[in-house]
Amino acid sequence: MTSLYTHAGGDEGLHRLEEVFYTKVLADPLLKALFPKARPHHVQNLSWFTAESFGGPDRFTRNLGFEHIINVHRHLRITEAQRQRFVDLYMQAVEESDMPADQAFRQAIREHVEFGSHVAMQNSHAETDADLHPLREVPHWRWDGDEQQEPAP
Repeated sequence: MTSLYTHAGGDEGLHRLEEVFYTKVLADPLLKALFPKARPHHVQNLSWFTAESFGGPDRFTRNLGFEHIINVHRHLRITEAQRQRFVDLYMQAVEESDMPADQAFRQAIREHVEFGSHVAMQNSHAETDADLHPLREVPHWRWDGDEQQEPAP
């Protein structure tokens, strides 16, 4: 079965998606506190994370490691409204970046972003390592084209 990575257009498609998304969050009044300024490698890092999670190359793990994403979210104190806005903007970016329109693909992306945003929100409020979400590696989002599954542990 085709991976989400391949179905999304590989590196080119995911980079396009993350560029559209990042532009949206930088301009969003609710999310500005979480993204106070543009960071030169943010789109690349987001693209690497999404690609790896969707079945592509493991560049995020090799170059940054999962601890990086934990540290980025630590102490941000993401609110539920910010988390939901993040998901909404991501799905708008999916629409605007010429991603495949089939329902199963779009649902897999939504579930991936919902899951990830909940992990980020929990980690953003963690006072100790014990408060962090137990996920310690890039989740590998499985998709068979018809139904999605939770990420592999």
